[in-house]
Amino acid sequence: MSALSTTGGMTLRGLAISPPLALAPMVGLSHSALRTLVLEEGGTGLLFTEMLAARKLPQESDRTSPYLIRGTEERPLFYQLFLTENEDIAPAVDRLHELEAQGIDLNLGCPAPQLRRHGAGVFLTGDPQRVRILIRTLRAATHLPVSAKIRLGECLDESRLLDFCRMLEGEGVDLLTVHGRLDKEKFCRRPRWDWIGTVKRAVAIPVLANGGIFSVEEARQCLRASGADGLMLGRGAACRPWLFADIAREVYGLPIASSGRTKQEMFDRFAALLEERFPVERRLGRLKQFSHYFARNFRFGHLLATSVQKSETMDEAKRQAEEFFLHSAI
Repeated sequence: MSALSTTGGMTLRGLAISPPLALAPMVGLSHSALRTLVLEEGGTGLLFTEMLAARKLPQESDRTSPYLIRGTEERPLFYQLFLTENEDIAPAVDRLHELEAQGIDLNLGCPAPQLRRHGAGVFLTGDPQRVRILIRTLRAATHLPVSAKIRLGECLDESRLLDFCRMLEGEGVDLLTVHGRLDKEKFCRRPRWDWIGTVKRAVAIPVLANGGIFSVEEARQCLRASGADGLMLGRGAACRPWLFADIAREVYGLPIASSGRTKQEMFDRFAALLEERFPVERRLGRLKQFSHYFARNFRFGHLLATSVQKSETMDEAKRQAEEFFLHSAI
């Protein structure tokens, strides 16, 4: 099919994002190894960190913390914060300026139960006035682009959703990512891309559509249904690190060259990046989490996921993976 008619990019406070394809902030996945892998495969225009606690951020070391370790090639990179208190903002922002962040993202969409006790993530959206104050304080503390990631709300309430999004825009949010599910809906529920379109038509700032994109065809369908300015890929990127490049080529018509790597070589590269950049105790768990998704590419992928999951060391996990690839049709 022909490429969609699109400019294939956006600019946020002078920061060029092209193509408009972003790697989502995902706990345990959106770290330096995956970010680097998708960059090497091509087609990624914007990266996000895992969710960071604003209160703890000033004390985190970018040399040892798995949340802050970053390769020089990982640009542009937005650091995602979860926060609830105004007094945490200035120290966190100062630290992000030191880390040479390209942008700051506020988590207003994560439904994880552990955030409930903090009143953070999606649970913060129940208090729009509190969010307003936080965004206003964040905007005043930085010259960087500020983005926010949201869900559709507790229920399908168009007036409430659009009032909230317009408030975010009015307080200085430069980019809005909308995950097309309600607050409590699981990933098995098909996302409502058309509702993302409702938000897109109501605001003037760029909107990224997120949720349920695992193929080029789903990328096309999402863009057509939502009219969004771009896409944010989450689990689909962990399953298929080359998906950004495919979408950039086939949807946006961009001349993105293929890395030529086999799936085994991608797996090996991911493991090597973990070993190059992370402390020993921070490697195996992240390899297991990645393998859970990457294994979906194979007919008998559960054997890969299970064997890696049962491994007690990185060396054992790599041997198990090598054995799987040796006997599997890649």
